[in-house]
Amino acid sequence: MAQSAQETQRENAAMLRRLVLAIVTFGILGTGFELILLDHMEDNWQWVPIVLLAVGLPASIWLLLSPGFAIIRAYQVLMGLFVLSGFVGQWLHFSGNVEFELEMYPSREGLELVWEALGGAYPSLAPGTMTLLGLLGMAACLRHPALDSRNVSPQNMEKS
Repeated sequence: MAQSAQETQRENAAMLRRLVLAIVTFGILGTGFELILLDHMEDNWQWVPIVLLAVGLPASIWLLLSPGFAIIRAYQVLMGLFVLSGFVGQWLHFSGNVEFELEMYPSREGLELVWEALGGAYPSLAPGTMTLLGLLGMAACLRHPALDSRNVSPQNMEKS
């Protein structure tokens, strides 16, 4: 029996969605291990990405294995928090580097200060990993069939 073009598109979208979720899951696992190995736990702010990653790992696995309306919505919120934490982390890393640079070289300013702060002891762009994982997680939920209230038969849920 030949598949319709629409069925093929749905299957391809479901496969791509699962692949992106698998990539996010492995990214969460790797990033979490890296932060633990780096002892990224000196203050409360440094615990934020670790906690989000610890919540994100089982949520990603749950979404991979059993997608449904509630987990998708919760995952979207969680991924929004990932994105927010990435931006906050970048600001905190950059600010810490600016502070350090000004202590060492009080006369630094402007573009020179920004450039040195970007390459400082705290990797200013590293928290962008949280932003990237969050955006990928959101993309995996985009137009998910389980979110379509007109399309909630058990048969269609399995194809997600």
